[in-house]
Amino acid sequence: MLAQRTCRRAFRTIALTDLEARLSRSYSSGPPPATATTTEEVKNAISPRWLSDTKSRIGRCITFGLTPKLVDEAGQLLSILGRDWRELVAGSEGYLTSEKRAGLHRQNIVWGEQDSMGHVNNVMYVRFAESGRCNWIRNYSRHVDPVHKRQWEELLTSRGIGLILKSITVDFKFPMTWPDRISVYHKLRSRPDEATESLILDVLIMSEVKQRPAARCLEDVVVYDYRAGKKSTLEPFMLEQFKQTFDLQEAAKVENRGKIQQIEQRVTVLEKESWDRPDAKEDFGNVQQP
Repeated sequence: MLAQRTCRRAFRTIALTDLEARLSRSYSSGPPPATATTTEEVKNAISPRWLSDTKSRIGRCITFGLTPKLVDEAGQLLSILGRDWRELVAGSEGYLTSEKRAGLHRQNIVWGEQDSMGHVNNVMYVRFAESGRCNWIRNYSRHVDPVHKRQWEELLTSRGIGLILKSITVDFKFPMTWPDRISVYHKLRSRPDEATESLILDVLIMSEVKQRPAARCLEDVVVYDYRAGKKSTLEPFMLEQFKQTFDLQEAAKVENRGKIQQIEQRVTVLEKESWDRPDAKEDFGNVQQP
């Protein structure tokens, strides 16, 4: 019974998700333009609508009619999607989604951040990205490398080695509205080395209501020595931490894409055992004759 209730609630969510997707297709749904994207990366890219499409596929199986065993399987799949959607959507791209890594985690969108059209003002997305980047750096001082807390905190000041935002671009995905919550994730586009004087950061601004990216940003951040008045390389301990972060990003990408493949296989089996089997007949329910 619990699995059946889970399926019914999930199907209502699926219907709303499909409607929202149709209403917002005038906005970009693809990944941002990449300056150094390889053919292999494009080939292995996950569809931006993978989560909603997978829910719809499970929903079709549920509405067609399932045996009790398959109802339990559908309920388990929907539970995984509901629990791990951040990791599956963002983690499969290499973003680290834990609270100790996120720039912003489930931050409330407030009414005053909307414009006259009732959408979150475009300027706010830049604010979300910049606030997220500052917190992303502070996460190193508080959680990742507290031994060098002072030096990490000073990256956000003009007292020594610091970071200066050179440029930021925003690719809007759909018009986010209040009420909602967002999570903001940053990732290094490439593995830094001893000669690195700037960091290219990909940014993902995730809507909790839609469970998909509301916007993507690309930041070019320069390492600057305020004392010498010129660009600089990273401190050795910072370079080491950023290298480890990049390696963790790659591991997260492999792990979560593996989870997606497993989910795909389970959903395919669910389809083959319901509407896609050769002798499939839709279950319209039982009507007792008077």
